[in-house]
Amino acid sequence: MSQCDDILLHLQKHGRITDDQARDLYGCKRLASRINDLRKRGHPIITDTREGANRNGRTVQWAEYYMIKEERQNA
Repeated sequence: MSQCDDILLHLQKHGRITDDQARDLYGCKRLASRINDLRKRGHPIITDTREGANRNGRTVQWAEYYMIKEERQNA
């Protein structure tokens, strides 16, 4: 199974994925590239930019990816 397959299954099962999750769970160091590959295959994946404080109290941003609801329900 490829990283794209792993990430697609994760999105279908859990709804969302972040860089940290992709790296920790699937060894994927370039989630944005795998998301782009999945989009090229026709999967409707949305990028949600999130913001919060890191462990040092600094404001940081990260991307969280999710699929539109209809495709998750059909999976």
